[in-house]
Amino acid sequence: MRTRDQEEFQRKKIMLMEKCYDCYAENGLASVGIRKLAESCGCSSAVLYIYFRDLDDLIVQSTAYCMEKVEDDFMAKAPTDPQDLMRFIDEIPYWTARQHGKKYRLMYQVYTHPKYIRYGKQFFEGVNRRYTEYAKSLEPKLGIPYTTITPLIFILIQTCVHYAMFEDECYLQSQLEALKQAIRLFMTQYRTEGARPDVKAES
Repeated sequence: MRTRDQEEFQRKKIMLMEKCYDCYAENGLASVGIRKLAESCGCSSAVLYIYFRDLDDLIVQSTAYCMEKVEDDFMAKAPTDPQDLMRFIDEIPYWTARQHGKKYRLMYQVYTHPKYIRYGKQFFEGVNRRYTEYAKSLEPKLGIPYTTITPLIFILIQTCVHYAMFEDECYLQSQLEALKQAIRLFMTQYRTEGARPDVKAES
């Protein structure tokens, strides 16, 4: 019974975090108080205080949870086939802007605020770890060391976030073209290096 209660508590908490984060994303961090948040959740202010110590705790937890969920959505769309990589690079910034633009703008409001910047540092340390692990999974598929793939992923993510926030087409296209050229060069370089022992053996 206790486990079921804990699961229900967590389920309700997740629902509250998602609705509160959406409310902030739609209306802005400064213009939303506890009453408006409770209204958006369909509950009383007192209910929110059952799940969060105070408004700061709600902001920190909801930002971390919702942006990790955005990250999961992004990773779920990532290609597993190297041949599909360029299509993904071309399409993902527009999908990110459509689906998550407001959430990214709110995330930067939160994590650049002096009260919350230390939580931003913690969040991005986790991002670094997760994308490094993803790069390791791509290494055997692309034939490029994960230490080279990881910064390329960061460039793509930053490009997507910038476009989601500002819809700057000039910046987007210049970054994507540079990224695609770098990927092609690295794939050629490492495949050529990998082939060299065979060539020597034949001669």
